[in-house]
Amino acid sequence: MKAIYLDAFSGISGNMLLGAFLQAGLPQKHLEEELRKLQIEDEYTLDIKETDRNGIKAVHMDTNLTGRSVRSFAEHFEHEHDRDHHEHHHHRTFSSIKNMIESSALSDFVKKTSVKIFEVLAVAEGKVHGKPPQEVAFHEVGAVDSIVDIVGAAIALQYFGIEKIYSSPLNTGGGFVKCAHGLMPVPAPAVAELLINIPHYQRREEVELTTPTGAAFVRALAEPVYDLPRNFRSQKIAYGAGTRELPIPNVLRVYFGECDDMGSGEYEIIETNIDDMNPQIFGYLFDTLLKAGALDVWTTSIYMKKNRPALKLSVLIDSAFAKNIVKILFKETTSIGFRVIKIDHRLEAARREVKIDTKYGEVRGKVSVYDGEIVSLSVEYEDCAVLAKKHSLPLKKIQQEALTLLRERFGE
Repeated sequence: MKAIYLDAFSGISGNMLLGAFLQAGLPQKHLEEELRKLQIEDEYTLDIKETDRNGIKAVHMDTNLTGRSVRSFAEHFEHEHDRDHHEHHHHRTFSSIKNMIESSALSDFVKKTSVKIFEVLAVAEGKVHGKPPQEVAFHEVGAVDSIVDIVGAAIALQYFGIEKIYSSPLNTGGGFVKCAHGLMPVPAPAVAELLINIPHYQRREEVELTTPTGAAFVRALAEPVYDLPRNFRSQKIAYGAGTRELPIPNVLRVYFGECDDMGSGEYEIIETNIDDMNPQIFGYLFDTLLKAGALDVWTTSIYMKKNRPALKLSVLIDSAFAKNIVKILFKETTSIGFRVIKIDHRLEAARREVKIDTKYGEVRGKVSVYDGEIVSLSVEYEDCAVLAKKHSLPLKKIQQEALTLLRERFGE
């Protein structure tokens, strides 16, 4: 399925997200035509341009008001906007925003997605201000620029056919920022509410990096993960820029790609002891289980009752694949029962495949990254074995050559 991964090492905001979508290929004309269905086009103009952030080419998008609407309180926190906040306040309630969206000619998908994001904002703002969500006056998040950011993001998701959204832990920034109510801590109160149970951290910059609109998008639509998801195959990467120049690249990096069914995210180990099965079957069984979605399969030498030597078969799976895996085990083994052990969680490094051009031929390599650091470099055994046979050389010589080149490329 089509998926995106939000790499928010410099936070996330609505217009950074839209900037990334535009660089990825969302036509500006299509975005503007769809936004005109809200019938507020006389209140704003879009300022879209290519820019550079610490050597990274990115697209910066800003919503310029025509003077008939106001900047939202929440956007006082937007680190990428250097805007004039002295305009007259025009409050919009959640009800009026919802009615505007639902009565428009936008598609059902865009309507549903946009309203969902605004709903989570209403809950967060309502809790901060001590009001029921339906009574929140959306001067905080209801200004035109926020509506453009949120509805524009929904338009982009439909344009690209995105079925799944993943998000890295969010960098919120730190310190304090000035707003209409005085100094506020970072993350802003609404952002703090939106990020409950969502991985985030405060690092590097004493500024607001994650904004209410950005946090609401993640809260409403994304699945938080710690690294690039397993089986995510990136096809292109796009960058949306913030306004300020920072020591770190002030961009949101968005990976576009395909992702296989990731299952439930809950894990189990299925085990059984076997002492009466032909050992030749185990090799076939391993291949069958791995093709069926097993994450790992292994055996352990044990002794059973009456000191009979045996093997303990263990299969690590995502719980979503349990039924199919168990069917295979009953069908292919001599066991008539299995133990199921629940696993709290599973930590996994993000992996990227690269190609290495050795003097003997091409070899695939794997780069594993955890918490932003390279933790492992390896080369594909099968590729090295083919080249060793082709050139009548020791396998280890091919492996050493490929690994040396891989280490040189990544500075290890």
